[in-house]
Amino acid sequence: MLRRTTTISDIDSPAGLAELLNHHDYLPDEGLTTAAYLALKMGRPLFLEGEAGVGKTQLAKTLAAILGAPLIRLQCHEGLDATQAMYDWDFPRQLLHLKAAEAAGSADVAALEGEIYDRRFLIARPLLRALETQPSVLLVDEIDRADDEFEAFLLEVLSDFTISVPEIGTISAPTPPVVVLTSNRTREVHDALKRRCLYHWLEHPGFDREVAIVRRRLPGCAERLAADVARAAGRMRAAGLLKPPGVAETLDWAEALLTLGAAELDPALAAATLGALLKHREDQETVRAGGLLHADGGRD
Repeated sequence: MLRRTTTISDIDSPAGLAELLNHHDYLPDEGLTTAAYLALKMGRPLFLEGEAGVGKTQLAKTLAAILGAPLIRLQCHEGLDATQAMYDWDFPRQLLHLKAAEAAGSADVAALEGEIYDRRFLIARPLLRALETQPSVLLVDEIDRADDEFEAFLLEVLSDFTISVPEIGTISAPTPPVVVLTSNRTREVHDALKRRCLYHWLEHPGFDREVAIVRRRLPGCAERLAADVARAAGRMRAAGLLKPPGVAETLDWAEALLTLGAAELDPALAAATLGALLKHREDQETVRAGGLLHADGGRD
């Protein structure tokens, strides 16, 4: 019987990791399983790149569940800086401390400065929290949305898993966190950061694996409906849409159809629930015009 949590040392092979992932309803292919296994064993960050919705973020969540470790997520965006990612000082509390010291008659400026730049006034942001939390899984999500400057200091942190705080010194991780970086490839991430990581490109799953994923995540979904949905999603990915559906959207669509009592892909019901799968009006029009909502992909 599988334990609810495990340690990295307990995972003795890619097949063993695949079994654990499967137990947590994540069904990877062999390439992804091997990349994740090597990242865990070698203590290297795992860089996952691929289209949105293929399971990059979910892998980090599943690894955290397997290891019984908190998932610490840093959501990247344009303008992300060190104070948002690493640490900041709690200025309101520092100011209150100064006022209290003044009220008590303290005049030792050097002592006061040492007191307000004490660890208790330091606010740990995701990167620092990940270094101080043992064990932990650090998810740096959508790194391609951040700026070049952020990549530079992230690389510095990941090189030796330390953060330097000038006022109090260097903070190091006794045991480095498990690190997963994701990118939707809206821009190219610098090679220097990729070289620090083990890299894997995630494709959309094949038909059989997508059917298995739908049925695993939605136990009430009949095989016929799961197959119809996976087949239709596959056709849409090949149709040159602005935003092809990922596995996450396939699951949303299957759940919507299941909620409405569908046992197979009925074109009218599929059209009514298309918003669960496609998020662009142009894509919806293309799919309707091409007859891609039918179970066999044909027209009426």
